[in-house]
Amino acid sequence: MTAHPPPAAAGNRSQPDPRPSSSKGAHTSPTVDVHAHVLIPEVEALVAGLPGLAEARALDARRNGSAALAVSGPMVAERIPRLTDVAVRLAAMDAQGVDVQLVSPSPSHYHYWADEETAEKVYRLANEATAAHCAQAPGRLHGLGLVPLQHPESAVRALELAVGMGLLGVEISSHAQGRELSDPAYEPFWTRAEETGAILFLHPFGCTLDERLDQWYLSNTVGQPAENAVALSHLIFSGVLDRHPELKVIAAHGGGYLPTHIGRSDHAWSARSDAGAGCAHLPSSYLKRLYFDSLVHDPQVLRALIGAAGADRVLLGSDFPFDMGTEDPVGALRAARLPDDHFHAVRGANATTLLRLT
Repeated sequence: MTAHPPPAAAGNRSQPDPRPSSSKGAHTSPTVDVHAHVLIPEVEALVAGLPGLAEARALDARRNGSAALAVSGPMVAERIPRLTDVAVRLAAMDAQGVDVQLVSPSPSHYHYWADEETAEKVYRLANEATAAHCAQAPGRLHGLGLVPLQHPESAVRALELAVGMGLLGVEISSHAQGRELSDPAYEPFWTRAEETGAILFLHPFGCTLDERLDQWYLSNTVGQPAENAVALSHLIFSGVLDRHPELKVIAAHGGGYLPTHIGRSDHAWSARSDAGAGCAHLPSSYLKRLYFDSLVHDPQVLRALIGAAGADRVLLGSDFPFDMGTEDPVGALRAARLPDDHFHAVRGANATTLLRLT
């Protein structure tokens, strides 16, 4: 394995550039962060006071707990410039040694409680605002839009709108109320996403374990990885990935618990007729059809993720600029002490190919 030097201090450009350099191949690709967010105040103004919003926020409060909300409010407020101001974003990217961000709306903008008319207004506004944000830095910022998972019949239209605006795809949560990603109602959406080559960024928001996780920020630290694992399992075991082998799904947070615990899924598929009824191959084989960001907060877990999915299936991710992300994504990647070719693949070469940046 190739040992890499310690990362440069974030924000100090007098330090050595954290981006390794080489003269050929993947080593010269840009550093690409596929997990970064934009906040769109206009979306929240649109839904303010509408029926359903208060109930959704009350559920969110129950799931997270009062202590978490007391921390999260000031945290987001402090980061609003980085979430909304392109110049501030670019300065932060420069300090991190990141050349390109794939920018998705804050998951708080999903609003899957909304009726069909409101949902259309939400996704149109979110897609327009994200496209406009990224257009201020062409080449450095690329965007993802939203679709209303609660209204599967509208998802294709929303996806086509996003792609038509120049966005590279859409961000989706792990489920909508009453619907898992295995729901047959989503088949037209998967079909169109496959046809267009759109990126689908799977980023959970909220966990259905509810009040069991309302202390110590378990709603995020346990809830998000659990939601990732459940959602990916629905895609795998239901046969969605068999029927749509060219889907381009990026799972946030390293795919949660699933990639490093996939052996249990393989055993169930082999040992039980009910577990193996929906998909054609061992569950672990589908990891190589998916993509995962590198945001796992542990170099050993990152190495295990790469071992399970392959170095060509992991992409740099930071969750910019939230506190559950990393301020130094390249340094976090370097800490895993990967072989040089794997390091550069994850740093940017994989994303450069997937997002068709060249």
